[in-house]
Amino acid sequence: MARQIVVGIDGSAPATAAVEWAAADARRRGLNLRIVHICEQWRHGHGESEYCAGTLEAAADRARALAGGVEVTTELLTGEVAPALIAESASADSVVIGSRGLGGFQGLVMGSVSIAVAGHAAGPVVVVRGTSPITHGRIVVGYDGSEHAEAAMEYAIEQARRRDAELYVAYGWTMPAYSPYAVAYNSLIEDVMQEEARAARERVVPWREKNLDVRITDGHACQHPVSLLIEASKQADLVVVGSRGRGGLAAAVLGSVSHGVLHHVICPVAVVRPRTEETS
Repeated sequence: MARQIVVGIDGSAPATAAVEWAAADARRRGLNLRIVHICEQWRHGHGESEYCAGTLEAAADRARALAGGVEVTTELLTGEVAPALIAESASADSVVIGSRGLGGFQGLVMGSVSIAVAGHAAGPVVVVRGTSPITHGRIVVGYDGSEHAEAAMEYAIEQARRRDAELYVAYGWTMPAYSPYAVAYNSLIEDVMQEEARAARERVVPWREKNLDVRITDGHACQHPVSLLIEASKQADLVVVGSRGRGGLAAAVLGSVSHGVLHHVICPVAVVRPRTEETS
């Protein structure tokens, strides 16, 4: 697999923020940067080639100004945006995109392209909404021990290591509804909550032992994972989640937690899928 980050651009403000994020990530991690623009013929009409080429050139200039000695290459592609970016993901370290592009409705926080790419890409997809002037020095990862969460944890640890940042491991769970009159079950419910907390703490231990150079902290609560991650994201530079977790249907390409985080978290979000999984 080529050690390069691919960033898809279209001239929108979120795409510019994605270029800036990708350039910084490539510099930190010693990767090359590939910038692609998919020129959809129906969108720009007359002069579309000049518009697309100019958009690509401007993005490359911005990336080179921020990425130092990183090798920056560009390519102008044709076709549909989401399938093209999904194809790019097969040979990329990661794909970085803006939360929504020029074709989306202004009121939407997430566009159809970003959701499709996050749901079907072969590897990590980072969705960037905008540029933040504040650096918190903290990466947040949602971790439930599933195969997808394992891949998310590996990506999050590398991000924390390269940034010399704290890695905060979050796990939330919900209890099934029960009658408030079922007093006899109170002790059982308490036992279940304690077991969930114990298991969450123990799952983090091997990661600490294998990554002594990374500051790893953890938190857990009887709370919906999405709301827990939204709260944690307020002091985070990046939130990392698996594309689906233990509670997801096997056929789902994007689980409810990753979907909810993408729609509600303001900072950049990385959605990670194990490389060996079928993504078609």
